[in-house]
Amino acid sequence: MESFEQLCQRRRSIRKYTDRPVEQEKIDYMLRCALMSPSAKRTCPWEFIVTHDEAKLRPLAGCRTYGSQMFNTAKAAIIIALDPTLCDNTWMADGAIAAEHILLAAAEQGIGACWCHVYEREGAPELTRTLFGIPEDKVVLCAIALGYPDEDRSSYDLSRLKYEKIHNEQW
Repeated sequence: MESFEQLCQRRRSIRKYTDRPVEQEKIDYMLRCALMSPSAKRTCPWEFIVTHDEAKLRPLAGCRTYGSQMFNTAKAAIIIALDPTLCDNTWMADGAIAAEHILLAAAEQGIGACWCHVYEREGAPELTRTLFGIPEDKVVLCAIALGYPDEDRSSYDLSRLKYEKIHNEQW
């Protein structure tokens, strides 16, 4: 059985996908994992929108100048929107943790995935809000592209990790 460290080591951002559709059961698994992610005071401020519709996926590829082109070949996406009124200032962290649960669950199942930051990026929030009918009182954090990988990314080389970023007891 793969360890959590091994899963983290091989999870990479995948930006090119094959034509094979992502099975709904696999997306449901990712969403269950996201629903188990921690949130401040268990407020669960996130909402998840799933799409397989190419008429919605392809426009997402242009939601930013850089960093959104993976939606040109994605077979599905999960958009994460949040209600910032449910928690003081932790909604963004809560949404990012849920997104990471989705990314790890995707990798575990052999599905390629890549986060696209939407919050306050160019016209990305407005486009995403319009495409998916997201209410104005919700904040769109990100869109996660999903698909079977059509590129090979090597696992992280443990000897090249930035261990100097770790401090013990003080800076």
